[in-house]
Amino acid sequence: MSERTLRRIWQLSLTMGLSLAGGLLLWFGMSRAAAVTAQVGVSWPTISLVKEFSGLNQPVDITHAGDGSGRLFVVERAGRVRVIKNGSLLGTSFLNITGRVGDGSGEQGLLSIAFPPDYAGKGYFYVYYTDNSGDSVVARYRISADPDIADPNSEEVILTIDQPYANHNGGRLAFGPNDGYLYITTGDGGSGGDPHNHAQNPNSLLGKILRIDVEPISPTETISPNYVLYLPIIFSTQPSYFSYRIPPSNPYTQTTGYRGEIWARGLRNPWRFSFDRQTGDLYIGDVGQGAYEEIDHQAASSPGGENYGWRIMEGAHCYNAASCDTSGLTLPVVEYNHSLGCSVTGGSVYRGQDYAGMQGIYLYADYCSGRIWGLQHDGATWQSTLLDTTGYKVSTFGQDEAGNLYLTNYSTGDIYMITE
Repeated sequence: MSERTLRRIWQLSLTMGLSLAGGLLLWFGMSRAAAVTAQVGVSWPTISLVKEFSGLNQPVDITHAGDGSGRLFVVERAGRVRVIKNGSLLGTSFLNITGRVGDGSGEQGLLSIAFPPDYAGKGYFYVYYTDNSGDSVVARYRISADPDIADPNSEEVILTIDQPYANHNGGRLAFGPNDGYLYITTGDGGSGGDPHNHAQNPNSLLGKILRIDVEPISPTETISPNYVLYLPIIFSTQPSYFSYRIPPSNPYTQTTGYRGEIWARGLRNPWRFSFDRQTGDLYIGDVGQGAYEEIDHQAASSPGGENYGWRIMEGAHCYNAASCDTSGLTLPVVEYNHSLGCSVTGGSVYRGQDYAGMQGIYLYADYCSGRIWGLQHDGATWQSTLLDTTGYKVSTFGQDEAGNLYLTNYSTGDIYMITE
C-alpha cells in the first residue's frame, strides 16, 4: 500500500473517530494549538511532512500549469524541468536547456517556470535562467506535439538583464492572479552589501520586483484597432514578435528617471515570492546580508511602488549605520536573526481543502536550518511561530491545482507534502 494511501486512510480515521489512537492524537494536537493560542492570540496547526516524490536533482521551483491535468512541474537548477504526472515522476524532461544555462555558482541556473492564464489553449510558458555569460534571461518556450515535452529550440527571449556578479539572481516568475501580468524578482546584482546600490537605483532593474505585460502574444501577433497599445513597447532582436509591454498602471511609468518595469524596489535577493490564491496578497522572502532574514507583504489593493528598504535597512534594522531615514520605506512583517538560520525561503499561503487548521496561514522556511514557520495576521498585528524543525535544505515551496502545499529538500531531491 502506498504512503499516499496510508495517509488518506489515517486522515479518514481521524475525521470519523474510528481510531482511538487517532482520536487521542487529534486531542493532543488541538490542546497544543490551544496553548499556542493562549500565548499569541491565534491558532496554529501541528504540521507533518510526508515524502511524496524522490529522484529530483537540486529542485528550486514547484508549480502547476492550471490546465486541469493535475501535473506538477519541478525545476532542476542545472537546466531541466521535470513532470510529475498521475503520482509518478516522468523519465523524460519536460524541458532540457542545460546547454543554455550557466550555473557557475550555486545561485545561478534555471530558477523558475510560470504558465500563463489559460495555458491549456496556448501551449507556451515562461522560464527564468542565468545564461552562460551569467546574465538573467526571461524566455518563452512552446510545447511539442506531446504535451509532456516542450520544444527546446522554440526559445523567444523576452528580457535579458546584465548581472555584475554571480550571486543574488532572484529568479522567480509568477502571473498576477488579478491582472494577468508577469511578475519577476531580481536580486541586487550580487557581491555583498549591494556595492553599486542597485536596489535603490530607480534606473536599474536589479533589486526589484518587475511587472510586465507579455500576454496575449504570439510570433505573428498584430495589434487590432480596438486594442490599446501603451508605450514603451519593447522589441526583441528576433523581429517576428515584440517582447513585452509596460503596463500603464505600473507605479513609475510617468516618473522621470525610473524604469517603467519596476513594481517594487529595495530588495536584496528575493528568494521565492507567491500570491495568496484567495486574496491576491503578495508575500516575499528576502534573503538578508549577515544578520536578519525577512518576509515582506504587499496587499492585493496596493498600486505598487513599495520600497522594502535594502540597502538602507536589513530587515527592520539600519544597515551599517547607527541610524537611518526610514521614511517612505515598507518594513518587513516578520524577521528573524541568524541564530535561527541564514537564508530565508519564501513560501505560500495554504488554501487547500484538506487541512482546516492550516487555512490562511503563510508557511516559510530557512534553507540553512530547516526551520519552518507559520505567519498570519490576527486582525491587528502579524504573528509568527515555529511549526517544525526539519534539518532539510528547503529550497522552495509550491502548490498543486488543488491547493496542496509542497516543499523541497534541495540536497536530497525529495519533495514533501505539508499536512496536519
